[in-house]
Amino acid sequence: MKLGYFFVFLLLLSFSYTLDNGLALQPPMGWSTWNYYACNINETVIIQTAKSMISSGMKDAGYEYINIDDCWQVGRYPNGTIIADPVAFPNGIAYLANEIHNLGLKLGIYTCAGNYTCQGRPGSRGYECIDAQTYADWKIDFVKEDWCHTKGMNPENAYQTMSKCLNETNRPMVFSICDWGRGEPWKWGNETGNQWRTTNDIKDTWYLMLKNFDLSKRLSKYAGPGGWNDLDMLEVGNGGMSNIEYRTHFSLWAMLSSPLIAGNNLNDMDNDTLNILTAPDVIAVNQDPLGIPAHDLYWDVIEGREALARPLSEPNTYAVILFNRHRYRQKLVVYWDYINPDYNMGTTGKVYDLWERTSLGNFTGEFTATLEGHDVSLIKVTF
Repeated sequence: MKLGYFFVFLLLLSFSYTLDNGLALQPPMGWSTWNYYACNINETVIIQTAKSMISSGMKDAGYEYINIDDCWQVGRYPNGTIIADPVAFPNGIAYLANEIHNLGLKLGIYTCAGNYTCQGRPGSRGYECIDAQTYADWKIDFVKEDWCHTKGMNPENAYQTMSKCLNETNRPMVFSICDWGRGEPWKWGNETGNQWRTTNDIKDTWYLMLKNFDLSKRLSKYAGPGGWNDLDMLEVGNGGMSNIEYRTHFSLWAMLSSPLIAGNNLNDMDNDTLNILTAPDVIAVNQDPLGIPAHDLYWDVIEGREALARPLSEPNTYAVILFNRHRYRQKLVVYWDYINPDYNMGTTGKVYDLWERTSLGNFTGEFTATLEGHDVSLIKVTF
């Protein structure tokens, strides 16, 4: 018995209004300090990581943002201007931005909507426009605003305040909303930011990674060019999952058009990690200019079988993922009429394996894959 329901892509082709700053027309790609370094950051780490992004080939694969997360700030001057840690960043953030720009990359910065950041550093509450102008003066390209120490605050209002201040600087800066989904930012984030977190922070475990995916896939209709559902930073390469699970993690983020922000140590990567993070055909799905995230075709909760699909800008072409959520090996199938009700068991699709980068041939009516536990088959199908 077929488990799916018809996937009518035409219903997805109208997006709500997005913030018109001309940025993030594809999901941002970059790296953040937090998952690996937490508060152990400094100027040397940032510059060396930027150089590793280039030498590893990640820049050529599309990664461009080097994002400093929490713990870079220590206080404020009497005029309210934020102070960077003079020990960790002896030359200041403007110097660092210039170094990153000279490498052909962009620099991101972190703040928090509350009085303090999540690590107890100065937050932006009451200083939004001062901070925004400071970031602009420093030539920052990406701003993430967190949601700690915000008791009694309204997320929508708070993020609109910072958004307005950033726009008034006239410097293009991607604005990343990070209220962990508390204020349902997918409903208003399009008019305020370029991406919005849909969940609590990710952790480097299979089940918590999967939780972020499950909570986010129902929100696909809210995302599109200029405004994206953010499933949080990638954990690929940090050691808490197997390489199969990391490949699945990367595939799911790609299919849902999440920003691809690496969170591992770029200065010491093994080949398996690098190959996952730079998989060109998988990244191409994430960056597809049509910008329609995947939706479920079916999800068999008991058997742990799931399939999702998304249309691509190439005519009559879709990306499809078959996902074995269980630990044991099993067979999964997708019928072409799950993807489009105009197709049937007589329809032939040309199938291309996006991870193996090879053509699998023509398949009539359906495609079947036998997958190990927690593995995926990620294919492109052209009709």
